[in-house]
Amino acid sequence: MRYYPEPILKLINSLSKLPGIGKKTAERLALHILHAPNHEAVTLAADIIELKSSIRLCTVCFALSDKDKCRICSDPQRDQTSICVVENPTDMAAIEKSNAFFGTYHILGGALSPIDGIGPDDIRIKELFKRANPEKIKEIILATKTNVEGEATASYILGKLKKTKIRITRIASGIPMGSDLQYIDQLTMQKAMEKRYGF
Repeated sequence: MRYYPEPILKLINSLSKLPGIGKKTAERLALHILHAPNHEAVTLAADIIELKSSIRLCTVCFALSDKDKCRICSDPQRDQTSICVVENPTDMAAIEKSNAFFGTYHILGGALSPIDGIGPDDIRIKELFKRANPEKIKEIILATKTNVEGEATASYILGKLKKTKIRITRIASGIPMGSDLQYIDQLTMQKAMEKRYGF
């Protein structure tokens, strides 16, 4: 790619560091930005700078926010007595897109993984326990991932909170709609059998 001037090469290199962007896509994006009207390029640069300078973590649930309290935590229409515990903001976004939950969230910032040296002090479990006031919270929904780390995290939280009067639940897991049973992995099949329900 030495046939491009240095500024283009620098932008291609920067764009290729983004997840899912290879060198060819980065090259295409860089050339698009180069040929775009000046105001579009300026707006893109300004949006990136604003993103980096204004986004912080909500002081209550640790979601991404542009204020001290995120939109969900400050929304009086949300059920403040219910907390859904997730590992990261993308998990929260997935639940929000489903329109199936109208409470609040708590974002742990990861999951327990002793093999990787990640213990309770390395994620926001203590902050969750501080929020778990039985006088204010009726239910905590554990929506961590269904892998080993997510299950370990859910079990740890359950063990610490089961003596409170708060109802602790776990999101259901199992066979996705439209799936062929022969392609389902062992852990998913096990969870589906454990979570089966009657008619």
